[in-house]
Amino acid sequence: MAAEIKNIKKAAKRIKKAVDRGENIILYGDADLDGVSSVIILKETIKNLGGKVLEIYFPDREEEGYGLNEEALNYLKDKAPALLIVMDCGIGNFKEMELAKKMGFEVIILDHHEVLNKLPKASIIVDPKQKGDKYPFKQFAAAGVVYRLAENILSEQMTISLRNNFLELAAIATIADMMPQKEDNLEIISGGMSVLQNTNRPGLKIFWQIGDTQEDLEHSVQKIISACHAGGTKNHINEAYLLLTVQSIEEAKTMVKELWEKSKAKHFRIKEIVEEIETRVLNKKEPLIFEGSKEWLVLMLGPAASKICSKYKMPVFLYSQKEDDSQGAVRTPKEIDSVQAMSHCAYLLNTYGGHPQASGFRVDNDKLENFKNCLLEYFS
Repeated sequence: MAAEIKNIKKAAKRIKKAVDRGENIILYGDADLDGVSSVIILKETIKNLGGKVLEIYFPDREEEGYGLNEEALNYLKDKAPALLIVMDCGIGNFKEMELAKKMGFEVIILDHHEVLNKLPKASIIVDPKQKGDKYPFKQFAAAGVVYRLAENILSEQMTISLRNNFLELAAIATIADMMPQKEDNLEIISGGMSVLQNTNRPGLKIFWQIGDTQEDLEHSVQKIISACHAGGTKNHINEAYLLLTVQSIEEAKTMVKELWEKSKAKHFRIKEIVEEIETRVLNKKEPLIFEGSKEWLVLMLGPAASKICSKYKMPVFLYSQKEDDSQGAVRTPKEIDSVQAMSHCAYLLNTYGGHPQASGFRVDNDKLENFKNCLLEYFS
């Protein structure tokens, strides 16, 4: 028997059982294109089983940070008992999983980030990077993992048009999350890209109607990613989710124009942040760049850190300082594992995790200096 992702059959069985019993189902996804695509694929899978999703929740990165958080759980607690399915995050949320359990939630985690030194106490964890996972390919985006889960749940009920619907979302998410385009990802990307221009989804179709018809497919996909990543989260629903689930072309047109304006403003602000950092680090001779500000938005940190890292070829830790704590984004050159570096300083952090070259953290403001010193020690 061919190997499969650990616990994927278990998760499929549990979701089908929840649908059959009419249990409350809540979908919780990270507020980026990978998290949004994951939520849509699973929501439409459940709908095709004849089931219903009670609530969808995307955390506001600026207010709540990354991953499952206490504020979100307090908002959702009246819906318990429920099956809470957490996508594209959760693998580093140890305290939050315990709290969710106390509130009466049964949690399934569908993630693709690096597993830290232990696993959170969720009912079922599907993450190809966990111990004992015999599936040979490990570099999925979260939407790739959820796509494989949808195949398991629907099996013969997966029609060609449904498969294409899911593939186009999983493909865009895989490209957006910069996952390696090989093996399973190559299958997902080539499958999704081959059907994308004939999509039935108004929120994607619109890009071919108002874009430059001479543009190649890759350029159009980058425009989709840019627009989706420019949106924020209002009332726990992400703007990219609204665009990708909108029912009419006219509504999609209005949304895309607004998102493009936001995207332009975002790129301009990222450029300003990069310039500010370059001025600050001009005469510093440290093995890493560690900078922050109360003025920087969390959503700008990742792209700014990427640009700085690519230019200076050293680890970059940027943070947005809030009242009590700071949220950060990390980018490192290929040979440096950022998650491993932060695990060395884990005792100082509230949360941390992600991918070796792109990750994040949350730290109390009074520990910022200690965190920086710990990293300096690690890198030197």
